Amino acid sequence: MTRETSAQRVERIKSEKDGLSVLADIKEYAISNKEIDPEDIDRFKWYGLYTQNKNLQDAHDDTLYFMLRIKLEQGAVNVEQLRCLSKISKEFARSTADFTTRQDIQFHFIKVIDLPEIFERIQNVGLSSVFAAGDVPRNVVTCPVTGIDQDDLYDTTYLAHDINNYLRGNPELVNLPRKYKIGISGCSKHCMGHEIQDLSFTAVEIDGEILFAVSVGGGLGSNKKIALNLGYVAATQVLDTVKVITLIYRDHGLRKSRKKARLGHLIDEWGLDKFKAFAEEKLGFEFIKKTSFKATPYAQREHFGIHKSSIVGYSYIGCAINGGYIGSKGLANLADTLEKYQATTIKATNTQNFIVLDVPDKNTEKLSHALLDINIDARPSPFKARTISCTGIKFCKFAVVETKDHAMLLASYLEERFPDFDENVSISLNGCPNSCAHPHVVDIGLLGTKVKDEEGNTAAGFEIILGGNLEGDDSNFGLKTGIKILPKYLNRTVENIIEQYINSRENGLNRFLKENIQNENFLESLREVWI
Repeated sequence: MTRETSAQRVERIKSEKDGLSVLADIKEYAISNKEIDPEDIDRFKWYGLYTQNKNLQDAHDDTLYFMLRIKLEQGAVNVEQLRCLSKISKEFARSTADFTTRQDIQFHFIKVIDLPEIFERIQNVGLSSVFAAGDVPRNVVTCPVTGIDQDDLYDTTYLAHDINNYLRGNPELVNLPRKYKIGISGCSKHCMGHEIQDLSFTAVEIDGEILFAVSVGGGLGSNKKIALNLGYVAATQVLDTVKVITLIYRDHGLRKSRKKARLGHLIDEWGLDKFKAFAEEKLGFEFIKKTSFKATPYAQREHFGIHKSSIVGYSYIGCAINGGYIGSKGLANLADTLEKYQATTIKATNTQNFIVLDVPDKNTEKLSHALLDINIDARPSPFKARTISCTGIKFCKFAVVETKDHAMLLASYLEERFPDFDENVSISLNGCPNSCAHPHVVDIGLLGTKVKDEEGNTAAGFEIILGGNLEGDDSNFGLKTGIKILPKYLNRTVENIIEQYINSRENGLNRFLKENIQNENFLESLREVWI
């Protein structure tokens, strides 16, 4: 009998029992404590669950632990929800809690026996883990300050709400070829990152009219592509476009290989013109033809600091946390601090940070100082602001190297080494090649890999990727330098890069990196850190 391929196995599992139906099994496993069917473990993803790496478990502990990802629709979470999440973290997740690059929050060390209680608690405060993972539409990313930023081109709150209402737990979308990522934004800084979404809508003002640029086929990992532009639609056409393109992907997406099953792979096979014509036929209208828009460079897509809201009497505060980690205590402290200064809601960003949305003007400085007391920074250094990291080897089965701790230590090290550095810089630490922390689109990407140590032994380390940038039509992925380093050389290596840039007096770090990526003297200077 021919052995199933990975793709054949997953497609069979999905056809035999859809992921949404596994909730009943989760409850049964929790009550009976019987061994979990491996195929049900795959279906657990539909409720935001992944098995985690066992390397932090005690030798005698044979418990099957999970990572649990909870969706924060439009990134929003209020004080009541923060307290609920803090208690879940403390009681069931060994106080772990991280913000993700998709405006979610995730926990570790989750046991199946606790899932019914956890699900009931999050449901009671209006949160959910449904479709947080699996071959389904993932959390729709948005600009966290839409509707309150004075430079906002369009308040996409209600458009995003309509999209979420269509996608949320939709049984017709329970079996897509692979994960499917959508974004919508009216942000003047283009912080949503339209270039790497499967499908996205970006508000653009053209001849005094707001239209939405439709981008398709972007992605990282196995689908490392910059999204292509289909044209423009009016706001009233956004939801119909979501429905049609999503169903095209469901019905025609490629399913023979897990590595070639994203929307971008279908567009590669069909060609953009065929895909566009097919979508227009289903929609009953043509995409509007307009020139492409100028996008903000990736490193400048941020909303840190105190800003006057478009709502009179209020401000919003853009905050950074180190490496996306906040933990149970951080969530509880944040909830208490917000309540003390009469703010009610935060929105997570796609750089593992967050915005406090509704601060009374009289309390902005007091709240900003109070946040700093709990290690949340409204005026972060360039290094703390844009250094992101994936889960890493502590919990992820695919990772080969630790990331979170190294990211936090790196940011702190660079702050001390370059206290006056005031240019935006983006850094990513990724534990494996799957690009969860977006290492290919930042200035300095560090990709987990196996390296040789000084004695020639194989060890965990990072490969250096330089010069990535998202900037619309001018986007480019970073290039691998071929230089691989041990974690103990990480801080000094990045310090070397920043120092050489400062000494060069070049205008812009990203430009400096692109110009020197093939400069052997520059690369040799990075290798010398080993010496």
